[in-house]
Amino acid sequence: MAAEMKVSQVRLVVKGFVLVALMAVPILLPAQDSARKVIVDRQMILSGIQVGPQVSQLEKAIPLFSFEADNKYYTADNPGDKIECQLAFKDTAAAFITGLLTFRNISPDTVVLRNIMPLVKERAEVCITGWGTHELSRTHLFLPGKVPVNVIVPDNAWDLGYSSIAYANNNKIALLTRRDRSSIVKGQRTRFETILYPGGTVRYKLYIEHFSGDWQNGLVKIFQQRMLYDLPGFDSSLYQRKDLQWIRHAYVQHLMYAWDKFYFDAEDGKYHLREFLERGKKLYGGDDIVSIWPTWPTLGLDQRNQFDLFRDLPGGTTAMRKQADISRKLGARFFICYNPWDGSTRAEDHYAGLTDLIRSTSADGVVLDTKGESSRELQQAADIVRPGVVMYSEGMAVPRDMPGIVSGRVHNALYYPPMLNLNKLIKPSFAIFRVAELYKEKIRREFATSFFNGYGTEMNIMAPGQPDWADEQYRYLGRTSRILRENADNFTANGLKPLVPVTADSIWVNEWITATKTVYTIYSVQPAGYKGELFEVTPAGNTHFVDLWHHRLLTPKQVGGKWLIEAQTDAFNASDLGTNNEGEVDCIARLPNLIRAELNGNDLNIVTNGDATELRVWAGKPTYEKQPVLLKPGLQKLRVDQHFGRFEGDLVIQLVKEGILLDEQIVQIIPGSARRISVVLPTEKTTLAPKGMVHIPAGKFTFKVANGDEFIGYPKQDVDSTFNMPSCFMDRFPVTNRQYRQFLQATHYRPADTANFLKHWKGQRIPAGEEDFPVVYISYEDAKAYATWAKKRLPTEIEWQYAAQTASLREWPWDQKNPVVRRDEVVNATLTVTKLEGIDTGVCNLGNGRNYKVGSYPKGANPFGLQDLVGCVWQLTNDQYMSGSHRYIIMKGGSFFKPSSSWWYVQGGPKELYYRQYLLRVSQGFERNATVGFRCLKDSE
Repeated sequence: MAAEMKVSQVRLVVKGFVLVALMAVPILLPAQDSARKVIVDRQMILSGIQVGPQVSQLEKAIPLFSFEADNKYYTADNPGDKIECQLAFKDTAAAFITGLLTFRNISPDTVVLRNIMPLVKERAEVCITGWGTHELSRTHLFLPGKVPVNVIVPDNAWDLGYSSIAYANNNKIALLTRRDRSSIVKGQRTRFETILYPGGTVRYKLYIEHFSGDWQNGLVKIFQQRMLYDLPGFDSSLYQRKDLQWIRHAYVQHLMYAWDKFYFDAEDGKYHLREFLERGKKLYGGDDIVSIWPTWPTLGLDQRNQFDLFRDLPGGTTAMRKQADISRKLGARFFICYNPWDGSTRAEDHYAGLTDLIRSTSADGVVLDTKGESSRELQQAADIVRPGVVMYSEGMAVPRDMPGIVSGRVHNALYYPPMLNLNKLIKPSFAIFRVAELYKEKIRREFATSFFNGYGTEMNIMAPGQPDWADEQYRYLGRTSRILRENADNFTANGLKPLVPVTADSIWVNEWITATKTVYTIYSVQPAGYKGELFEVTPAGNTHFVDLWHHRLLTPKQVGGKWLIEAQTDAFNASDLGTNNEGEVDCIARLPNLIRAELNGNDLNIVTNGDATELRVWAGKPTYEKQPVLLKPGLQKLRVDQHFGRFEGDLVIQLVKEGILLDEQIVQIIPGSARRISVVLPTEKTTLAPKGMVHIPAGKFTFKVANGDEFIGYPKQDVDSTFNMPSCFMDRFPVTNRQYRQFLQATHYRPADTANFLKHWKGQRIPAGEEDFPVVYISYEDAKAYATWAKKRLPTEIEWQYAAQTASLREWPWDQKNPVVRRDEVVNATLTVTKLEGIDTGVCNLGNGRNYKVGSYPKGANPFGLQDLVGCVWQLTNDQYMSGSHRYIIMKGGSFFKPSSSWWYVQGGPKELYYRQYLLRVSQGFERNATVGFRCLKDSE
């Protein structure tokens, strides 16, 4: 069979595909059941697909290709009167069909040919072709009913055409057209057009592939698996080298001149790279790479070559080596530049010169000026020095050059970048950096689109200028770069699914899939912002969804049989539309459930699974300007106040392995909620009841509470929980003036704040007759000091309440013959007072306003023998709480004082054993009261 034949002469069988060129009558060739037949008639109309004996006729035959000539649209079956089209096929053993389309200008006029694409837009499931007349960027992806998406394709494929269609049972074919640039006869090639003079010709290669599933699978087949048919196979040896893989996880670099003030200040004659890199650490997590450029635009001023200019820098290459060492200590690799066009200055072998320069500067990489590719010789020049030195091309390598280089840039010759870069789909492990220049204008769109496409940013600051809003832009770069760094495994794997279906306009989603985690990057140009169910997800067992941009937990919502996830993009100023500062992003991840976290008051309890290396806890959203609490994975208990003080809001908990995020959970400290911040320090244990104490046996206790006004909220921690209480000893009575005097005489204690300390004593003496009254006018610190001296401690609220209520959960200490009834009587239209009925006056002080000698109401003792539990003095517990702006201590029991003219007073008198009252902390002097005392507890063996 000839290498090429006209369509009316050919039939071709190619590895499972049978392309049948039909004459007037269809001819079906014998084929195995697995063979697929693409049926095309002589007018190049695609009419059906046959698989084995089954023929799937298309609902309507489709022209095999379409094109524009002199701004008019034509199809294969109607090419007009200026262009003649011929289709031929190559005899190939490949698993795809290869055809050749020849376009000939048969008119006496010059014809401009462009936008050659397979099929026609109206019938394609998806297509890529040119749109508009932009000088540098016309390639767009078209989806039915959607606004076309401007896309970046390889530099040798600006004018490619792509389409896909379904034919039966979700089976599909993808078709690609590529211009053969060398085939032009009597014509001229431009970036997007072919200008054909009379009799001129140009050829396009046509490829046809079979695939199934979503339309994105066709792109994967053509772009990633076939690499646009630039290569018969891909040599991955450079990508398999461990020493070169570090750049895959690099996302921020700076390119600067050697005379930039951030590198070397001519005014003070000093290097300042350290300060520059340290500043970057706080704003965007620091640079992964810093590249220094001392050649252009000074190279050529005299005979010195590019290597001479490095040697002539202040301190020479020795000083540059020191800067490289500084960079690496701060986490940044150090790059130098190479100018392959330097051939007119002092002669020096380029490869030997580059080897010497890498060795003398200890460079980690080389920027290849003007190059979109590298070479075996350039990489060898680096490998001679040491492993790990990366070649970085100024231009983006096309597929045929990718085996020879592992990183490169998306140049900003196209200053306003298209939203979707299909180069990322071709070789995800190729490290891409988008060039951004901050001096021109705010460039949030640069960071947003780089983030959306899963690659890094090269901050090119060679052009001078640092606007006053630079830090603001750098912080935004920090937000995007943190997510890229922590999820780099997703962004470098062959799991990209671009432009998943969404429910809203002007917002797009890319899906990045690995076996353990799925990440969605979202880009929006809705200036009002967006919040709502946006795209379909698949919930899976033992996984959950997290918004990584806003750090919030998400739950999919079932709508019409599909699970949709909510996305949120922040608003931006509408005046930024159409500028390089437009747009906002979001990022959602489906993560495995590896963290269990629960906030119990002030205690954050965390349990982790998996092989993580680090556990991070953040107060609020993670940023590079603050530090998390770093813990070891496993079982952890964190006291929130000790690490985050008065913080209220979300605690973000991240599980990380060597910098990669494994899981994230969020626990909220509700503003105004009370957290217990006190610590219980156990006493020496004893088996015998110390003097003045009674034994409290062990028992099971359910903690229930009541309280008054909640303008300042009471703690909810432990409420309604059941505890196994250990045995202990409790003071039979509140601590008395006599006992406190013994403490003072033994210790000479004097509080730091003496205001109101023992205010009721006369000249530091107990008033006559009040020796056995409960001591009052003491602070929390005063009470704890006494307890420590007595080898006791203050009881917690639960301990006090269990000892008072017993396991039977008594409302009052004594046995009740008649239930106590509270009755409200109206004083006036706004005030009420509460009266107690049913309490025997012999069991407690009902609120007569007078303190009294402890033990005066023996009938009020509880079954354990504790007396003066209610109606005596408010009794301090050990429990101190923090509630946003406030701190307070919990007190129990009520007191002898009962104001009655307003409900707004602290409610005094005897209080049920489960009643709680806070004592607000301002100062020790302020919190010392005439009605507040305490009793102590001692731990039992």
